[in-house]
Amino acid sequence: MVQRIDVTGAGGVRLAAWEFRETAAEADPRPGVLLLHGLMGRAFHWSGTARWLREHRRVVALDQRGHGQSDRPPGGPDVHTSFGREAFVADAEAVVEQLGLAPVTLIGHSMGALTAWQLAARRPDLVEALVICDMRASALGAASQQEWEDWFHRWPLPFPTQDAARRWFGEDDPRVERPDPGRGAFFAEVMHEAPDGWRPLFSRRQMLTARETWVHDAHWEELAQVRCPTLVVRGLDGELGRAEAQEMVRVLPAGQYAEIPDAGHYLHYDQPTAWRAALEPFLDGIKAEAP
Repeated sequence: MVQRIDVTGAGGVRLAAWEFRETAAEADPRPGVLLLHGLMGRAFHWSGTARWLREHRRVVALDQRGHGQSDRPPGGPDVHTSFGREAFVADAEAVVEQLGLAPVTLIGHSMGALTAWQLAARRPDLVEALVICDMRASALGAASQQEWEDWFHRWPLPFPTQDAARRWFGEDDPRVERPDPGRGAFFAEVMHEAPDGWRPLFSRRQMLTARETWVHDAHWEELAQVRCPTLVVRGLDGELGRAEAQEMVRVLPAGQYAEIPDAGHYLHYDQPTAWRAALEPFLDGIKAEAP
């Protein structure tokens, strides 16, 4: 079963956290895991991962601000504060503290991975271990932001059906070099049925604002401040290159590396079995080291 828990994030934003449980029993005393999705994602993107994690851990996934069923802060002059790095990190901190998850294992994909390592750097007392899934520490550059804005304008909204969205993102999108079912599934799950068809759960303009901080800023310094055991995972065809991933491992005081063949950026969708095989030895090692 999945239980929704509302959490108050930075600036009073209402966040939807989802606890994956076997039963509706009393409080779960087992080690906590917080799952943080990527940009445009949602908590339920972690459903497959949560099924096996909950066998031995208390598992919570968060709809980050502006995503899923969490509140979407308004635009206007404060939008860069509402969708800045400080807000996302403060939200994750609030979830860990309000739900009593510490010392927590953070598992983040893309933007969620950046949020996770920034929290681990700032609040080492809360974080026991960290998994970084296909997220770069280097700045992407201004050209990347313009490419994304142009790409957003090409979305053929509204989609007539959810399957049409799945096909477009997995096959017909000009950014797709070859059919990518994992990508199609990822985006199909962030579409909802509006009166005129299927549209995204998020504001594309707000997603561009959220993305600005890793387009223009590098995050190597904060990565080097992470002291807990950390696994850096990349898909062979993902957005994080091998050389940068290995440099991230070198910079981390307790870094480890894993690579998943035949996987792109959405590697937990592309290769769920290989994803589990990469994570379990790392997580079992953390459990073995616990007092």
